[in-house]
Amino acid sequence: MKTNLKLYLTAISSIGLTVFFIKSNFRTQSLEDWVFIYIMSGSVILLNKFLITLPPKDNSFSMDSAIFLAILFLYDIDLALNVLFISCFVEFVYKRKMLWWKHLFNFSMYSIMIVGAYYSFVFFGGRIGEVDVYNLFPYMVSLVAYFLINIGLMFLLFVFLGSKFETFNMGVLLESFVGYLVTLLLSLVLAILLYEQRYFGLFLFTVLVVILSIILRKFLYLYQEASERANKDYLTGLYNHGYFKELLIDYFRNSKLSNLSLSLAMLDLDDFKKYNDCNGHLQGDELLKFFGDLLQAETKGTNYVVARYGGEEFAILMPNTTKEEAFLFLNRLRKQVNDTYFTGVEYIPYRCLSFSCGIVEAERGMYDSGELIHKADQALYYAKAQGKNNVQIFDEHNISLSVLEFKEDLDALEQQVKIFLSKDVYTYRHSKRVFTYALEMSERLDLTDHEKQTLILGALIHDIGKLEIPRDILNKKGKLEQHEWEIIKKHVIWGKEILSTEKRFEDVLPLVELHHERYDGKGYPYGLKGEEIPKLARVLCVIDSFDAMTTERPYQRTKTFEEAVVELRRCAGTQFDPVYAEKFIELIESRYLPRIKEQMFG
Repeated sequence: MKTNLKLYLTAISSIGLTVFFIKSNFRTQSLEDWVFIYIMSGSVILLNKFLITLPPKDNSFSMDSAIFLAILFLYDIDLALNVLFISCFVEFVYKRKMLWWKHLFNFSMYSIMIVGAYYSFVFFGGRIGEVDVYNLFPYMVSLVAYFLINIGLMFLLFVFLGSKFETFNMGVLLESFVGYLVTLLLSLVLAILLYEQRYFGLFLFTVLVVILSIILRKFLYLYQEASERANKDYLTGLYNHGYFKELLIDYFRNSKLSNLSLSLAMLDLDDFKKYNDCNGHLQGDELLKFFGDLLQAETKGTNYVVARYGGEEFAILMPNTTKEEAFLFLNRLRKQVNDTYFTGVEYIPYRCLSFSCGIVEAERGMYDSGELIHKADQALYYAKAQGKNNVQIFDEHNISLSVLEFKEDLDALEQQVKIFLSKDVYTYRHSKRVFTYALEMSERLDLTDHEKQTLILGALIHDIGKLEIPRDILNKKGKLEQHEWEIIKKHVIWGKEILSTEKRFEDVLPLVELHHERYDGKGYPYGLKGEEIPKLARVLCVIDSFDAMTTERPYQRTKTFEEAVVELRRCAGTQFDPVYAEKFIELIESRYLPRIKEQMFG
């Protein structure tokens, strides 16, 4: 145990035991009081067994605090501490396997909480021995003191145990406060019952809380069962497509925050349609169930998440796993599947059960989980193209459009950009110039063919979201108002939404959405910083800004190419990626500035 943790536990235990011995009083209790103390202690022990559980996260809390507070309000602090001591002693005897220091810390923490609640109650005008329903303020203050002491002591314990601070986020605090608010209400109910009928009131309260606990537990079970059915694929029992994508978003976000590896594998059963044609759809369903069971068995004992992504396609999410480790696991699995017989596989080309697989690892430059899925899909398609029954890691060099496909995509985007001719000629011309710069810039950078194609397409279509902006704002003569500027900034989100309707343009989405992010993190829409911004979006940011600076606009002075170059160098490392800013400056100085000088001086 760490030294700081030992000191903390010793300090809390010393304080708790001290306040207990000062404020408790065993000698002045009457025989009737001792009978009542034992009954109350039994009630505390019973309620600790029947916790109140709430969906959706299986949060639970005990009503023992309601008993301690009710005794405090009605019978004073010494009786409350005596009940605490007896109930904790019984729990210590009953749970002997639990570490002794945990019992002592728990007892000391409750002692401090009870004393804190007592003095808060008395200080703010609370009167012991009655329940004043017309003055609830002291009760609320005592509950807040009880709550804050508990949260504070537990927070420090987690800190000394080395836990993450995220344990105490606002959601956790809010859920805890709701639990304590319920505790206060029930403590007032119990105090009223005890005031009217001491033993029967306690009996009635305990029975009602136990019944409530049983009902809520049953409700939680039904809720979880329904949730499980909603999240699982009915045929294979694996997670379904929708729930898997939700999990992927969370895992992707956590991997970026923690800088831990995260790999995604997409698997597709080879020749499944032929298997269905030869053996029938019912037998095909049996094959899917068999393969799903096999994946579950092979990932058992790991932290991998397996899902049926759709049809004969499956997905495995692999936290804390590099793409190389994922490849070794999936390739071993592929060979094992090849050697596993299933009825009817002799009628398909490979004469055995097989799958193709694509793997991708999350990288710093990826901006959302959708990009991870898209790249895993591309690796899967490449595996299929290599003759099936193989595993491929995503590689930009293996992914590129044919010349014909690239021309078709370019023509399709060109038609979309032409819409600006009737709405905003400036944006149309700007898009065409940025496209030309990107075409030239792509040849000067160490890019794969696929990256070059993506940069060129993104440059052409990057401002498509401005179609959603009203004409009076787009064509305004003069400086924009703040609310108008906020509308302008939304064009990157609108552009992504317009383009995402066609799956073939998924690779272009980061350029459309993120070309206004800044290298120093002060851009929009997300405030990404440095290499968090995808590489091609950083390149496009430089090109887009240069053209904006050197083109005549109603509300700003046009810069010459020389002035724009100076501005690029000045903002390199803040607004712009310094490497790509300098590469673009080299392009301008070698290709454009000589032409301009030649035109000026003949």
